[in-house]
Amino acid sequence: MKAIWNGQTIAESDDTVVVENNHYFPKESVRSEFLADSYTHSTCPWKGEASYYSLSVDGQTNPDAAWYYPNPKPAASQIKDYVAFCKGVKVVE
Repeated sequence: MKAIWNGQTIAESDDTVVVENNHYFPKESVRSEFLADSYTHSTCPWKGEASYYSLSVDGQTNPDAAWYYPNPKPAASQIKDYVAFCKGVKVVE
């Protein structure tokens, strides 16, 4: 699977975990040069608190377009250290 935004491959892995129709990529498969920490957080009742990254590619920014669970609840332990994408990021095979 690949996550693509603004013509760049942001992440690529054959080891994604699908949760609620979202592909979560292993953190090490995500190109960190495109990530910028965000102060945004949200809470899922069964996964826990999510943190976000904004994407920055070729001078364009996509705020809060990636999220992850640094300390997921036990029911979501399979996505610890994994990153998912939204806001126009295409996830393709």
